[in-house]
Amino acid sequence: METVNDWFDDAFSSRPVMAILRGFSPARSVALAQRGWDAGITCIEVPVQSAAAVDALAAVVSAGAERGMTVGAGTVVTPDLVRTAQQAGAAFTVAPGFDPAVARASIDAGMPHLPGVATGTDVQAAAAFGLGWVKAFPASVLGIDWFAAMKGPFPAMRFVATGGMNARNAPDYLAAGADVVAVG
Repeated sequence: METVNDWFDDAFSSRPVMAILRGFSPARSVALAQRGWDAGITCIEVPVQSAAAVDALAAVVSAGAERGMTVGAGTVVTPDLVRTAQQAGAAFTVAPGFDPAVARASIDAGMPHLPGVATGTDVQAAAAFGLGWVKAFPASVLGIDWFAAMKGPFPAMRFVATGGMNARNAPDYLAAGADVVAVG
């Protein structure tokens, strides 16, 4: 799984921010992605909860390819959605929880996977699976102190704070131990 972890290390190396483009038309998703890329955000996620969202993902993937950017699929909660994400051209997948079957399907399809976690049990299961990056979700509910608490028993785990993040609270979460913030 070293390549999975290396992939996220590289993806987040320039900026500790991931943009999430949920619920927009393909054209609006592309415009927002371009704005993010222009601002230096290199990691973009488009959740795929509907056929329209898959169309938005495919459009952003196409626009990203023109600029050498990779785009991931979010809210990937089944192996079938892994296949849908792969067909749309996603480079990685993100989920709100940790499901080993989804993680395995994504990795087997050549797409690094970022699972959601909310407890020490979740983090330990992801680590045992070989994952070094996880999405702390919902971060605003977990709170800032959660990150410092998890870094104690899991010092090597890298955390993406997701859910309720914005420009005002992002610095606090980064200072508390989040490695990246995901902003919708």
